[in-house]
Amino acid sequence: MAVTPVGNPYVESSDLVANYPGASEALAERIDIVGVNPFANAAARDAAIPSPVQGQMCSLNDDNKGYRYDGSAWVLFSGAGPGNFTNTATGTYTTGGIQYKFLTFTGSGDLIVDRAGFADILVIGGGGGADRGGGGAGGMFSISNLYLPIGSLSVTVGAGGAASTNGGASAFAGVTVISGGGRGSTSGSGSIGSAGGSGGGGAAGFGAGGAGVTGTGNKGGNGGAYSGDYINGGGGGAGAAGANGSPNGGNGAVSSITGTAVTYAGGGGGTPDTGSPGTGGTGGGGAGNGTTGVSGTANTGGGGGSGTPGTTASGGSGIVIVRVVV
Repeated sequence: MAVTPVGNPYVESSDLVANYPGASEALAERIDIVGVNPFANAAARDAAIPSPVQGQMCSLNDDNKGYRYDGSAWVLFSGAGPGNFTNTATGTYTTGGIQYKFLTFTGSGDLIVDRAGFADILVIGGGGGADRGGGGAGGMFSISNLYLPIGSLSVTVGAGGAASTNGGASAFAGVTVISGGGRGSTSGSGSIGSAGGSGGGGAAGFGAGGAGVTGTGNKGGNGGAYSGDYINGGGGGAGAAGANGSPNGGNGAVSSITGTAVTYAGGGGGTPDTGSPGTGGTGGGGAGNGTTGVSGTANTGGGGGSGTPGTTASGGSGIVIVRVVV
């Protein structure tokens, strides 16, 4: 009995009839390992192959996809399509001839995936709380065609930061973590805003705005001159930085993952000593106020607005949205 260059056995004319059963069994066992053998579902496969070997392949009839054993688990290697979750969908819609369903997490929880495949996600961290500068927006990040495995996937929605604190990070399935927004500057003349997904605004006296994380947000605005009309800077938003020497918060960015264009992650407004308080950035940023600041809007990641010292506002909580093709 001989074998091909890749190891498949075959019977030669010189082999005895007594060799045929052994050759036939060796060939069948080889096909079990290298062939793409079909099974009704994963349970049937696991019952038939209790001890798979690395490189072994199969296909499943229930999802019409092929799998390869990588030495520790069966992984999809071809035909990947849309994933599916069994949680009750928040909504459905059709655009461009494609039907989608989506699930919105306004608090932490679990996504239950019963069919592995691709999904689109939006993850936004909690907005930063304000102080002498506006709070920065929570980081905003989206991914298209993210592969989701079967199982219970953890979702964390970051809380908005209390006055003078950074917002909380949001995370999805251990895959994506988005920084919360930076708090506004917390002390007197020249103090700087905190870094975060988007940075918090700096204090009067030309305090620097906090840095944002590239790809998720922007820098907070620098504070203006410390004078009879000093200006505390506005926080950065996901779409724009806080303007230097202005109390207005940076605007957020738009996502249409739910089928409707929605703006998220606006920066919080700062406060001048006199004159008009800073506006909050579009997308949930809280306005600055000469008395008490306005909190960022819940589940937008908006930064909190600045008021007089000790009366500043918190940031808005974050959000996580998952969308799949139906």
